[in-house]
Amino acid sequence: MAGAPAYSQVSIGVGLPSVQIGFNVSAYPHMAVVPGFPVYYAPSLDANLFFYDGLYWSLSNDTWYSSSWYNGPWSVVAVDAVPAFLWRIPVRYYRRPPGYFHGWGGSESPHWGEHWGPGWQNRHQGWDHWDRHELPHAAPLPEYQRNYRGEHYPRPEEQRTMHQQNYHYEHQDPVVRERMGSAPREGHDNDRGHENERGHENERGHDQ
Repeated sequence: MAGAPAYSQVSIGVGLPSVQIGFNVSAYPHMAVVPGFPVYYAPSLDANLFFYDGLYWSLSNDTWYSSSWYNGPWSVVAVDAVPAFLWRIPVRYYRRPPGYFHGWGGSESPHWGEHWGPGWQNRHQGWDHWDRHELPHAAPLPEYQRNYRGEHYPRPEEQRTMHQQNYHYEHQDPVVRERMGSAPREGHDNDRGHENERGHENERGHDQ
């Protein structure tokens, strides 16, 4: 997928309730599929930017953030509200890996249990085990955002309306639905086998 070079100045500045985490990208970034996952990453960014189930996600300074727009503003995601497929992203797809990733294999998921401790591990038992032969489809990227850059990037109060008008994807992951306040479609609550944070999601193979 074509995209403008997205090497950007990445600085951290936090303000609540929304935060700016420094993805001052001059244009819509190139996003590539993480092979075997319903997740995209930004290979040209010097930052951990992902796209999963209709939202952008970022890990910065040991905190996860989410946004419906590629350049924020961002909202903090509680550790126990992070979808399981984000925990599973292999180490090599973190473009700015935390220091504690050192020594971990690039093709394996980070050793989150080691990092977060037994409490986290007990609450997320099985997060790193799932059927790799069945996988939810990756959500479509919000390509309309390619038209908004620089001074034309919308203000936060404009983003919601623009997103609703231009991006008609319905979140599938129950954890994301809960975060976004989305009501599940009747008969489809767990139709994709998602039991996020318990590690029983299904997987269907993806090619880049």
